[in-house]
Amino acid sequence: MSLGDDEQTSALRAVAHPVRLQMLSLLTGAEMSAAEIARELDITQANASYHVRVLAKSGHLKEVGTEKVRGGVAKKYAYASEAEQVARRAGKRTTPDPEGWRLQIEAFSQELRRRIAARKPGGKGNITDAELWVTPDVWAQVTELVHEASALIHQKAKPPRTGDTIKVNMQTFLFEMYDGREGSR
Repeated sequence: MSLGDDEQTSALRAVAHPVRLQMLSLLTGAEMSAAEIARELDITQANASYHVRVLAKSGHLKEVGTEKVRGGVAKKYAYASEAEQVARRAGKRTTPDPEGWRLQIEAFSQELRRRIAARKPGGKGNITDAELWVTPDVWAQVTELVHEASALIHQKAKPPRTGDTIKVNMQTFLFEMYDGREGSR
């Protein structure tokens, strides 16, 4: 396994935990310390600190400054954009790690169940499930639109409970599949 494989596996496993997924969402629109994250997610500061270290080490979070707190100094963290994460791994060959992906999907599933339980009845939304055959042009257009929507929601995210905001969920999974004639599927 190459260094790139190890790094990608670490990155996938870093987000393969529901609390870390919540932290990434929280830190997309805000810069926070571990103590602030702990209060927002109602977990211990030690637990928040541990998960922040895992996410920072894997490149998902970046340190963005410090603040003085009761005679000490607290580090502030923010979500590292996709571009920043890509730049960090630039030049390193990576291949998907099936076990890392499996763990990440399990964490996404667990987190989605929690989010659905918090869904506001009557609120706007969309659920799509599709296993279809489309032309490469249509596939390219769909993936670009979803990428644009994902980039927009991340770029426009605000700190929790900012005035004139609503709490929302967005999870997308887009991927090409074996066609039944190739590979082992």
